[in-house]
Amino acid sequence: MSETTFDLIVIGAGPGGYVAAIRASQLGMKVACVEKEDALGGTCLRVGCIPSKALLEASEHFHMAKDGLGRFGVKVGSVELDLPAMLAHKDNVVKANTKGIDGLFKKGKIARFLGHGRLAGNGKVTVESAGKAAETLTAKNILIATGSKVAMLPDVKPDGKVIGTSTEAIAYPEVPKHLVVIGAGAIGLELGSVWSRLGAKVTVLEYLPRILPGMDTEIAAEAQKILAKQGLEFRLGTRVKSAKVVGDGAVVECEGQEPIQCDRVLVSVGRVPNTENLGLESVGIKPDGRGRISVDEKFATSVPGIYAIGDVIPGVMLAHKAEEEGMACVEGLAGKYGHVNYNAIPNVVYTHPEIASVGRTEEELKSDGIAYKKGSFPFMANGRARALAQIDGRIKILADAKTDRILGVHILGPRAGDLIAEAVVAMEFGASAEDIARSSHAHPTLAEVMKEAALNVDGRSIHI
Repeated sequence: MSETTFDLIVIGAGPGGYVAAIRASQLGMKVACVEKEDALGGTCLRVGCIPSKALLEASEHFHMAKDGLGRFGVKVGSVELDLPAMLAHKDNVVKANTKGIDGLFKKGKIARFLGHGRLAGNGKVTVESAGKAAETLTAKNILIATGSKVAMLPDVKPDGKVIGTSTEAIAYPEVPKHLVVIGAGAIGLELGSVWSRLGAKVTVLEYLPRILPGMDTEIAAEAQKILAKQGLEFRLGTRVKSAKVVGDGAVVECEGQEPIQCDRVLVSVGRVPNTENLGLESVGIKPDGRGRISVDEKFATSVPGIYAIGDVIPGVMLAHKAEEEGMACVEGLAGKYGHVNYNAIPNVVYTHPEIASVGRTEEELKSDGIAYKKGSFPFMANGRARALAQIDGRIKILADAKTDRILGVHILGPRAGDLIAEAVVAMEFGASAEDIARSSHAHPTLAEVMKEAALNVDGRSIHI
């Protein structure tokens, strides 16, 4: 067994881990990163965020060419789906991103170790890979950034083909005739939208009486209506009892309903931390009942020299949240100031239209007894949205009733994922709705909807 010493060992090369490794290298640390997958980037880049967005973009182009260009005066002939080419585009996007991280590691002189990393006592990590002798790495500091994996239901057994997770759903070799999606969160709605656009019948089953748990209820309800018009069938308040492979397809049994026969089943009921088989017991770290590791404000665990970020600690499971935590953690190790404002972490669902939010929802403010003002403005009243022929949705701003400080912003509409950035920056600077209302927004742009919503907080929108 060889032994190598570093200033920092990062276990996991997902968005949190690789960003932390790069920033630590910039700060002068000798860094090692242990990752069991050949490609860097974690679930997000390999089989999650990036490939799903590539398919969403491609399927939207297909749908527009097939059914939406006529309104712009563009006549096209027969439109056909070339699914292998679409999947190849997705794979090329993934490859370019993961190779890019390889280049960044080389630039930062970060030592990359291929294999499964395990804690082996304080300051030690063993790297185990098939066909090679185990290596032991040592470091003053160790950062756990192993991310998460798909949560499963007790009587739903994936076979990796007919019944599967998002990993399989980004690579179906043919368009399913009928796809059942279990779970109406972001992943289920995004991938359900992809295959619906390509011709599948899509049925979404959700245990709760609403879609998008955790997002603003008013915005989620409006989004559901739009998605239903696009062809997604929603069965809310539905408890899935089982899903089994039968013949070439599957049968999904739900409480109080007739069994559903389908071609494919996508299980998207959330994610759980990747904290198993990490050797946590060797240093005395005990995860909570949900598999999460407790940390303090500097991301330190109960064991000196061992830190954790991202999906393995409490909080929302989002790639950019993990990135911010990775940066803050290693900057703290370097004696600098690192901080994450969890009230200003945006969340985006890349359906059509997109859904984006940051800060508090109306339900949370009411529950906490916080007095607030609300302003909203529809995209229907915006000139740029009309030119794009994308007029569904609105922007809603929630501001403190006394101070006018922005408490939350929720968007359903075109390019919501880009528009939310203004709200995030505003909240980081403690801005008021008045600050946005008095800031000039270029005309004609979708961003004008944000300005009008801010004006509406005090009931003085101009264009409605």
